[in-house]
Amino acid sequence: MTHRSFDVLVAGAGFGGLSAALHLAEQGRSVCVCEKLAYAGGCASTFQRDGAWYEAGATMFAGFDEGGWMRHLVRRFRLDVDIVPLDPVAGFRSPGLRVEVPADRHTFVETMASLPGAPGPSVRAFFEEVRSTADVLWALFSRPERLPPFTLPALLHHVRSLPDLLPLVRGVGRPLTARLAAHGLAGFEPLRLWLDAVCQITVQTSADRAEAPVAMAAVDYFFRGTAHVGGGIGRLADAMVQAIRARGGEVVLANRVRALERVTDGWRVQTRRFDARARTVVAGLLPQDVDRLRGIEPSGRRVQAVREGWGAAMLYLRVDGAGGAHHLQCVLDPSLPLVEGNLVLVSVGAGDRPGPRTATVSTHIRLGEGLPDRVAQVQARMRANVGQNAPELRIGHVMTASPRTFERFTGREDGLVGGVPRVAGLRGYLDLWPVEHTRDLWLVGDSVFPGQSVLAVTVAGHRVAAAIDRRTT
Repeated sequence: MTHRSFDVLVAGAGFGGLSAALHLAEQGRSVCVCEKLAYAGGCASTFQRDGAWYEAGATMFAGFDEGGWMRHLVRRFRLDVDIVPLDPVAGFRSPGLRVEVPADRHTFVETMASLPGAPGPSVRAFFEEVRSTADVLWALFSRPERLPPFTLPALLHHVRSLPDLLPLVRGVGRPLTARLAAHGLAGFEPLRLWLDAVCQITVQTSADRAEAPVAMAAVDYFFRGTAHVGGGIGRLADAMVQAIRARGGEVVLANRVRALERVTDGWRVQTRRFDARARTVVAGLLPQDVDRLRGIEPSGRRVQAVREGWGAAMLYLRVDGAGGAHHLQCVLDPSLPLVEGNLVLVSVGAGDRPGPRTATVSTHIRLGEGLPDRVAQVQARMRANVGQNAPELRIGHVMTASPRTFERFTGREDGLVGGVPRVAGLRGYLDLWPVEHTRDLWLVGDSVFPGQSVLAVTVAGHRVAAAIDRRTT
């Protein structure tokens, strides 16, 4: 067995791990990324089956606007990718309601304010609060050095910006529906249904449970530079891999990390291909996976919070027809909970890779007892949903995926979507700092703040890299 030595070993080539590795390699650290799959990207990867390319998960990618973090990342590291802005960004479809979500916020707000029975001034006032709240949070996501732990310049900036932070105060610790009610919109069902769908997909809970500021930032996601990555999101992951290698780092695919052992000068890491010593380990994994690699029983608040999340059931479709990449949120029955096939997110590819055009359909599913039978029922509901709400997608071949299949394609334990449902309350603000699981072993990814999206985990990766750099410089 070959023995290697690195400053930092990163377990997992998801976007959090890749971001951390890229920033550390830029600082001259010897970095090695080990990924169990044969491709990078984790749960936001692109894989090939039978000559067709599929997105592993139905996902929208934002932050490519001017000043956005993803655009900054692409420019700073000269990533060789083609970024195509989307407009419209998405469509929302349910019985009796079809709404396009354009890239222009004002146009969308006017569309919602003009729906039958809409109290126009109240709708506009609500979305103005959404915008002002989202402006604060998105500015932080684009300047992660202003997130905890605070440097003196960051503290001075926040002191000067206290008036700008006031929009957050109204919603902290309260559900999104409380702010909806404050504007007299609790009974405006079209808006409530759309918000429920957006919250379930992004913060993984309904609007009556979602922490208001986080939910508002997620609602504004559509207007923050949502784009298609030419050839699929996997192309962005591949470009980050190449950028790491160009800066002297290593990325070893099909090389699962098998065990972590604390030693005097850092960590002994056993991988499929070699044993390594590393001063620091960054784990782009779920916290329970990290515990198992250390040979201990998974436990703790963070493990429990992740397990309260959702699994993923998928349909991978071959579709006919022309047109660019786009996304659809589809609701089958508005009177039922928006999970388990009753709400699906459909990501339709641009057909800009060799092979047939494809679409990925995803829904949240509860894990646990009776899962195999429920998966079949959920996937039947997903097919009915797409057939009812997106009949223009002329579907050819269908490949189904249970949470177990999703686990195989993405490396996610039990097919967990990942992340922690951002429910209302102050508990969600306990984890604003980069997470050091144990000494010199850092977590990164969608189970740590800010979590939940490709944009968020790349920000988290940068923050972890900065924390490591501060400690070891």
